[in-house]
Amino acid sequence: MVQRRIPLTVYQPARAGVQAFAILAAFEAAARGVIISVFPVLLYRSLGNAQAVSEVYFGAGLVSLVVALFTPWLAGHMARRHLYTGAIVLMIASNIAAALLGTPAAPAALIGNAVALVVMTVCFNAYVMDYIDRTSMGKNETARLLYSGLAWALGPYLGVLLMDVWPQGPFWLAIFFCLGMLAFFWYLRLGDGKVITRARSKPARPLAYLKRFAVQPLLVAGWAFSCLRSVGWQVYIVYLPIFAVENGLGDQLGGLMLSFSNALLFLAPLILRFLVARSVRYAIRIGFGFSALFFFAAVGLSTLPYNAAAWATVMALFLSTIFLVVLDVAAGLPFLMSVKPSERTEMAAVYSTFRDVSAVVTPGAARLILAFGPLTAVFAATGASLLACWLAAGKLNPRLGKRRAAPA
Repeated sequence: MVQRRIPLTVYQPARAGVQAFAILAAFEAAARGVIISVFPVLLYRSLGNAQAVSEVYFGAGLVSLVVALFTPWLAGHMARRHLYTGAIVLMIASNIAAALLGTPAAPAALIGNAVALVVMTVCFNAYVMDYIDRTSMGKNETARLLYSGLAWALGPYLGVLLMDVWPQGPFWLAIFFCLGMLAFFWYLRLGDGKVITRARSKPARPLAYLKRFAVQPLLVAGWAFSCLRSVGWQVYIVYLPIFAVENGLGDQLGGLMLSFSNALLFLAPLILRFLVARSVRYAIRIGFGFSALFFFAAVGLSTLPYNAAAWATVMALFLSTIFLVVLDVAAGLPFLMSVKPSERTEMAAVYSTFRDVSAVVTPGAARLILAFGPLTAVFAATGASLLACWLAAGKLNPRLGKRRAAPA
């Protein structure tokens, strides 16, 4: 008689699909959302001017950029699930330091959060490219933004409200959401992803894969679009609160306006329909064109000889974020739709650097501009960069993102 050994427990891993990744992104958004508007105000209170705040953000962006470039090397020596877990733990530790030590720890906490975010982004994008079909990338991006919408809509204003009532509150709340993200990630049991490598290939060294990236125009275009879109958000997130404080509009206005802008993420399903009906190229050009227009409008309205000039500037910047949300859905699609399976981890690391490059370029350029001009000059420079992307997007293939017809 043949005996068969039956395992005592049979566990089916949770399915890694669009909804699972959207929930994971929502936890990350909640952890970041409650502190994203707190840091600019804390740093401005501590340092006293926009130039010094720019220097802190420049340092944080530079450190996170270096970490992003070396993350694939780390991934070659550490399991991806452990790398992702370590990034969450670093974010928790940074927020604990800010909660316990207060304003003096804000620069270090900002840098710790930035480094954690870039590692998490590299791992998250690699998982997405492993488990999501290229024709579903647009749906995945839309679901991610939609699920994150509530966190981004409530988090920034909730953070600045708590900051005045309970200064440590935003950071303890962020820690709570980080723990939820960690628990859900291990529930999904994503492991180390679907590893696909070319035969007889040597392990990639840091920076060695940049050459492969540079010779693929769609990858370069998708990265550049995401980077400049991120610049627009960086200016809105960091310098709108400072503009509000300098013009007597209060400490809380920046967080309130960011919450209003993030509530626009609920428009993501409509934007997806728009993409399907038109094309990725059309949506990208609409996003860059109109966001540039409203940044320029903000500069013009700031020169009005009335007390309402500051409010008009704020409203113009808010209107620009409607089209930055369009770019949140569409700008990265040329990159995500063009990555080869054998290069997913390396190119995910390259793609994630758009946020870090923008985090270096934005405060660095702003520091130079503020040495010679007012804060509104930063808005003008942002509008010019968005306009340049509008011109470049005209060269994209109009059929990009369309499902290919099945053979007869």
